[in-house]
Order: sequence, then structure tokens, then C-alpha cells
Amino acid sequence: MSKVEIFDPALCCSTGVCGPSVDPELTRVATAIFLIEKKGFDIKRYNLGFEPGIFVDNKEVNKVLHEKGPDSLPVTLVEGRIAKIGAYPTNEELAEWFGVKAEELSEKPKPRFTIDLKPLK
Repeated sequence: MSKVEIFDPALCCSTGVCGPSVDPELTRVATAIFLIEKKGFDIKRYNLGFEPGIFVDNKEVNKVLHEKGPDSLPVTLVEGRIAKIGAYPTNEELAEWFGVKAEELSEKPKPRFTIDLKPLK
């Protein structure tokens, strides 16, 4: 079973739904990570704005930041080794690392409840 860590740039949120416009790439990644975690796999995501110490403590990520700067983020590690720099992993890459089908990582989460709004009479 793989261990995957994604080191994000400083973001206000990890989902891409905050602010004036939605970032579809962040939404895709957040959905895939949610579904991977739901299956019990080991995947972590760190935000430079909220968790800078983790970036300093990780030798691989720290080296990338010193050599290429913060524009090199995101950085993805698989089993502690750099697998991707400057872009988020695709659903296909995540599926390969965790031994699942890529289609399983794009399923829309089912709502927990529904609201049926009927006009008042």
C-alpha cells in the first residue's frame, strides 16, 4: 500500500470553492483525495500557508523549495520520494499508486440528505 503526500502552495482552502471563482483542478484533487481516504488509503495533504513546519522538516520538499522556489508547488511524494513537481497528480497517477480504477476517483459524493422544496399553497 502506497503512502502519498501532497505539498500544496499557500491556499485559503484545499477545495478550490472559496473566493470569487472555483478552481476545477483543486476541486478534482479534493474529490479524489476524499475518495481515496474513504477507501482507507494513506494520503496526506499539507498547505504551506497553514503548515510551514512540515515543508521545512521534509528534506525532499525543502530542497525543491530552496532550489526552485514556492512556484514549484505542489510537490507530490510517493513513499517519501518525489513523484511530481509543479502540478497535481492526475486521477490516473493516483489510481496507479493506490491500485484502484481511475473512474473510482471521479465519482461525485452522494448528498447526505435532500431537501424537497414545494411551493406554498
